[in-house]
Amino acid sequence: MKTIKGPGIFLAQFAGDEAPFNSLDSMAGWAADLGYKAIQIPSWDGRLFDLTKAAASKTYCDEIAGIVAGHGLAISELSSHLQGQLIASHPVYNAQFDDFAPAAVRGNETARRAWAVEQLTNAAKASRNLGLSAHATFSGALAWPFFYPWPQRPKGLIEEAFAELAKRWRPILDVFEEAGVDVCYELHPGEDLHDGVTFERFLKEVGDHPRARILYDPSHFVLQQLNYLDFIDIYHPFIRAFHVKDAEYRSNGRSGVYAGYQDWIDRPGRFRSLGDGQVDFGAVFSKFAQYDYPGWAVLEWEDCIKNAEDGAKEGAVFIRDHSIRVSDRAFDDFAGSKTDPGFNRKLLGLTAG
Repeated sequence: MKTIKGPGIFLAQFAGDEAPFNSLDSMAGWAADLGYKAIQIPSWDGRLFDLTKAAASKTYCDEIAGIVAGHGLAISELSSHLQGQLIASHPVYNAQFDDFAPAAVRGNETARRAWAVEQLTNAAKASRNLGLSAHATFSGALAWPFFYPWPQRPKGLIEEAFAELAKRWRPILDVFEEAGVDVCYELHPGEDLHDGVTFERFLKEVGDHPRARILYDPSHFVLQQLNYLDFIDIYHPFIRAFHVKDAEYRSNGRSGVYAGYQDWIDRPGRFRSLGDGQVDFGAVFSKFAQYDYPGWAVLEWEDCIKNAEDGAKEGAVFIRDHSIRVSDRAFDDFAGSKTDPGFNRKLLGLTAG
């Protein structure tokens, strides 16, 4: 069994224009002071990282790794969530997602998608240059406006959407295969890949591509009322990244899973800081130990109540305390006996009379 690596922290929700959140060096120092052992870097944030340069220059990547290592940290993964979203975006969301791309391609869906493909290609090369084995991203969505079956969906609509999604991602997955890096899709509402069934549908469409993998985040399953522990039992061979994020779902007589267009503070389902929600992380970490999860446990902080810096401070301790250092021996070894094939056959009644 493997001991999970961590704690790590995703920098995206903390990065800003004020120190210490405005450079990779200062953010790495901040994270290390809180007790983190790794950082997940948002590849779109130029204050922290130059993705184009990282794809082309091993020297630049060595410099980045050196900055991080100087604070006693590792890089867990790069993230391309915003760029991944633009690989497949239904036109109804064009205006909202335009800000994810540079000004030069906004308002031009074809150019914007070409930019996103280039970004993912660069992410594969940069991850290889950094010696990483996993990459975190979103799948994007063509079918999401039709997630509820009313009005009745035309036959073949979802099949067509997933065939197109696979068509767009297959060449990117091949680039990641060349780089030796897994593409870990965060299964997330708003993405065509948002649960086990949709991941299976996509995996079939890309021909069981060996780089199509999962970023596991139980908070999104709490909000969908999906059994997040059974999910690990079913999909653990595909899980190669882990966002440690908490959530709560408190049903009431006024709204439910769909939440009535309410703000986060009023929704029955809400993201919470670690330990403030309902996720049974003791069971989650036990299952990851049981199934030899090979990656990092990375805090993604989102909470509509608690201060972000408090959430980060508490998160490092929380992940450390829930991480299981696996045993190198069986608990009942003291009562064991030496291996003896002859004795085993005798016990089974297989020896000649």
